Amino acid sequence: MAGATPLREEIEPGVVRGQWWHVLEDGRIQCDVCPRFCKLREGQKGFCFVREARDGGIVLTSYGRASGYCIDPIEKKPLNHFYPGSSVLSFGTAGCNLGCRHCQNWDISRAREDRVLAASASPTRVAEAAAEAGCRSVAFTYNDPTIFAEYAIDCAIEAHAHGLETVAVSSGYMTPEVLPHFYAHMDAVNIDLKAFTENFYRKTCFAHLDPVLDTLEWLRHETDVWLEVTTLLIPGYNDSETEVEQLCAWFVDKLGPDVPLHFSAFHPDFKVTDVPPTPAATLRRARAQAKAAGLQYVYTGNIRDTHGQSTYCTHCGQELVGRDGYAITNWHLDAEGRCDACGERVPGHFAAEPGDWGMKRVPVSLTEEAR
Repeated sequence: MAGATPLREEIEPGVVRGQWWHVLEDGRIQCDVCPRFCKLREGQKGFCFVREARDGGIVLTSYGRASGYCIDPIEKKPLNHFYPGSSVLSFGTAGCNLGCRHCQNWDISRAREDRVLAASASPTRVAEAAAEAGCRSVAFTYNDPTIFAEYAIDCAIEAHAHGLETVAVSSGYMTPEVLPHFYAHMDAVNIDLKAFTENFYRKTCFAHLDPVLDTLEWLRHETDVWLEVTTLLIPGYNDSETEVEQLCAWFVDKLGPDVPLHFSAFHPDFKVTDVPPTPAATLRRARAQAKAAGLQYVYTGNIRDTHGQSTYCTHCGQELVGRDGYAITNWHLDAEGRCDACGERVPGHFAAEPGDWGMKRVPVSLTEEAR
């Protein structure tokens, strides 16, 4: 099983030759991983901090290094239709290709790699550790795996070689050139749809909306990757009834009614500290709007709401997967993901029995000896 990953050109420990870039006429190097298309002179780093112009190309400076490894419940990603109750080995690196002013993980996403990358592990070691811990999957999360795509891909290849599933948690801000290379190795993804206005993306995230919508449509219609979507509702920013209505109408039309949508609560952080936490009533109102628009599986997150976090049969109404936070409290699905009362199939990936990981979050050490 070891050695399944492709050989990367290692410049120095933790630094490998990047896969997607080209040289411009003026001699600058353009990074082609995300729609920023950072154009860099020798020695300059991109917006993400971890991709750098060096020796006539782009290098990734965070390969094999992480801000930490932790075993999480899969519902924390959040994925509610991908082996509920199972455990997932999660990790992220440093940096991000968005600049969200409200980032809930800003200490990682806005950090330079030398400040937070204290852990290290080869792709093989990541997969071995996940298998040894009894995890069902490996997740690339905490910061966006777009910017460490080469490392995530190699870890995914090793994970599959060890019989594990793979999960990406991403903003979806990736170029069409990279999408098929990256998602060829992913089994499930949760895309963070930040808002449904260009103004929000431009002013709050320093990015653009359309590339994210394009990614969502591509994932839904051109791949077999299991897709769920999350929108963090921020009071006064993206939580109006009008915007939620527009988001849901697009969602049903472009993605279909059976893709799960999560509305999550914001808490003040980073550069948005003058806005109160999202009221539970706002999430419940947005969920009701989404259900009225035709979405079949809509969830609330970051609040205590057992009804809004549980899964129900769309045919007979039975509670199929009861949840209290990240813990599974009820189960009425068979091995095919069908309601045990009426036989209606729930879209997603399910085992015969739910996992029993519960709400635990367990840090793990994977650090290897220096190579």
